Amino acid sequence: GSAVLVTDRDGRSLIVKTIDISRMEAKQKKDAVNEVKVMSSLRHPYVVTYRESFIENDQLCIVMDYCEGGDLYKKISAQRQTNRPFPERTIIRWFTQLCLALKHVHERHILHRDLKSQNIFLTGKGGRGPGAERIKLGDFGIARVLQHTQDYARTAIGT
Repeated sequence: GSAVLVTDRDGRSLIVKTIDISRMEAKQKKDAVNEVKVMSSLRHPYVVTYRESFIENDQLCIVMDYCEGGDLYKKISAQRQTNRPFPERTIIRWFTQLCLALKHVHERHILHRDLKSQNIFLTGKGGRGPGAERIKLGDFGIARVLQHTQDYARTAIGT
């Protein structure tokens, strides 16, 4: 799939993630629809906000809020180039926000299953100054909704 930055009528920046479903097998289509279902059920300050989804020309389109700070992987790479570490308070704030996002997700019996810095996004809506960005957990492409708590121990996948 691909992701395109768009602007809505109110001037908000949004991302439209498109997934070509025309040649997908049944399981792949089910996984794509599952991502939409998972995202639409999650409302939390530290989870990327789902707006809507639709199918057009064999493309599943998922509309979600844009995180203007990019992903954490790129942020870490850029910081590494400066030869200066992130301030400890920034790391603690981001870690706390990520833990709260995961707590919210897990309370709904959902496993992300691909937690990595490329799936953790940053938005500037966290305050002023360097490191004030807010963490947003995203990309629930291979998430799994669990029926029972013991399923947690039997689930391993990701990159």
